[in-house]
Amino acid sequence: MLRWLSLAFVLLLAGCAQHAPLPSALPTLATPLQLHIQREQGAAGKTTSQDWLLVIQREGATLRWSLIDPLGIPLSRQLLHDGEWNNDGLLPPNPEARDLFAVLLFALTPEGELAQRYPPTDFRMAGATRELQPRWKITYRSAQDFTVESADLRYRVTPLETAP
Repeated sequence: MLRWLSLAFVLLLAGCAQHAPLPSALPTLATPLQLHIQREQGAAGKTTSQDWLLVIQREGATLRWSLIDPLGIPLSRQLLHDGEWNNDGLLPPNPEARDLFAVLLFALTPEGELAQRYPPTDFRMAGATRELQPRWKITYRSAQDFTVESADLRYRVTPLETAP
């Protein structure tokens, strides 16, 4: 019986794991956005790197997030509607992608809207840097060119040029 209670407690804690918060309302974004994401994981000298394409589209009160690898294979497709993530299509849930999308939404939120969309206890700003909770640090080079870092993950985000 004690094993079952311990297992239930561990599962409960895993379900309560901290995720990046979502805004109270969708921020003003110039969509569609096409971003190149370069993901790096690991310590110096033992880093793995992956390149992804992220497309963000607004559909009424919903944001559609599509993460695709360089071969065009979808890694995650999510809909953000009424503060909830929903799978879009038959892909399995991808918790890392959902967390990344939430952090990117924070990073892409115009500075003037942050206080309206996020509780002040969730973020900090200092110059060209923002922090979301204690876990995520965003360093800007420009509005859509920035780096998102956590303990062992680093995402370099740059805009993709679109043809006129």
